[in-house]
Amino acid sequence: MNEKVLLIDDHTLFRAGLEDLLRRRGINVVSAVGSGEEGIKSTAEVQPDIVLLDMRMPHMDGLVVLRQLRKNYPELRIVMLTTSTNESDLVEALRSGARGYLLKDIEPDDLVVALREIMQGKTVVAPELAPVLARFVQGSEQHNASQKAVDPFAGLTPREYEILTLLAEGQSNKVIARNLGISDGTVKLHVKAILRKLGVSSRITAAVMAVEHGARVVKL
Repeated sequence: MNEKVLLIDDHTLFRAGLEDLLRRRGINVVSAVGSGEEGIKSTAEVQPDIVLLDMRMPHMDGLVVLRQLRKNYPELRIVMLTTSTNESDLVEALRSGARGYLLKDIEPDDLVVALREIMQGKTVVAPELAPVLARFVQGSEQHNASQKAVDPFAGLTPREYEILTLLAEGQSNKVIARNLGISDGTVKLHVKAILRKLGVSSRITAAVMAVEHGARVVKL
């Protein structure tokens, strides 16, 4: 795995141990920093492909960092690596654009597998949190059902619906653009319109809605 990985975690021993474990398994860890502020600065400097981000950090917690990085780098894959099994943390992370939510007791080899899947465009959540994720998905469905009782996608154009189904497969804007023969910029405009029409702020939430309504199947 040649993709560049950035670690952001305020626990020095955990950060150093994780960096060593990943490098021993062929993961290209380009930087490992101890605060959200350093993480944002380091992201600008090293341009990672994927960020492993702690949830609980002083001064600037993981959700704040996640939202800032997603704002600055919409295509950056960010994975929360945390001890928190709190339902609200998981839901807020996914709504804010996290591509993964993993627990720190994960086996190193399982973490490597998860990183590879995320780089392939999938969203990965710790198996232990499957019940929480199910409630989140169910809640998303009920929320959208109350807004659009029959078809939540009725307001989408055929092209927007086509792009939504590709989002549900975990495809990036760049891959969608290539598959449809259009520019990245055009895809971004369509995604923005899709999120506005569905009343959601995250492409992950839109993808979950699509899956629940039978658009396509995505591995979560």
